[in-house]
Amino acid sequence: MKQILVASDFSINASHALRYALSLASRLNMEVAVVHAIHPTEGINNSTYNAIFIEDYYARKRAALQEWTDQVVQENKYNDLKVRTVVEVGYLRNVVTKYVEYTDVSFLVMGITGATGIKEIVGSNASMAVTKLRIPTLIVPPESNLSAIPVITLATDYKTTKLSVRDVKALNRILKLSDPKKLEILHVSERDLDEKLVRNGEKKMCQLLPNVDINFNYVDEDDTRPSHAIIDFVENNQTDILCLVKRNHNMIYRLFASSTVNEVLNRSVKAILVLHE
Repeated sequence: MKQILVASDFSINASHALRYALSLASRLNMEVAVVHAIHPTEGINNSTYNAIFIEDYYARKRAALQEWTDQVVQENKYNDLKVRTVVEVGYLRNVVTKYVEYTDVSFLVMGITGATGIKEIVGSNASMAVTKLRIPTLIVPPESNLSAIPVITLATDYKTTKLSVRDVKALNRILKLSDPKKLEILHVSERDLDEKLVRNGEKKMCQLLPNVDINFNYVDEDDTRPSHAIIDFVENNQTDILCLVKRNHNMIYRLFASSTVNEVLNRSVKAILVLHE
């Protein structure tokens, strides 16, 4: 069965992320795995004595993660879901990469604070996930809850935005939440809209996502601050999950990876799904 992977550091933000993932898994008939990475030097402290008993430290960590997970599951009444815990020694990037290699994971879910942008959390686990891991990553602010019928918006530009097979599957899976499948597509352009480019872009999106009711929207080309237009759209149509495609030269991701994502998370609490080309 497909899994949702949740990264945990035992924080409140991680608890919120797990709660969101449980709600998602319950509605999509998926399993949940909670992973915690033990830093290679954690628990040793350069002490020979501690090094000898390091396995005991690891065992306590595994027990702590299980207890932490069980508490969140029980508090939110998801006892009927299949939830497993995984504790491995290593850097989070390596631990997640190894786990995903041998397990059918659809999403990685991570929590952040509501005032933190994607790129502004330099050195953090969430920043690492969206920049280094090629897995659909759902960033969940603490106040965000999964709506009964979520509005899902994909911000794109037709010229540079492409989706991998894995991300198309992930997007289709998320769209099941809005059964019948519905998607808002917001096109943003840095220059005058080319009619042929627009029509070809719409056609490709329809081919990429068949059986999805797509509503195409466009940011005013004369808007001097595209970020404001994007934020206004997200708020006005009450977007619950905002989807972005990670690509270094993609204007959309650049906008949201800087100040815009902060404004979105501060002004209206949303979850952000980062996809990859």
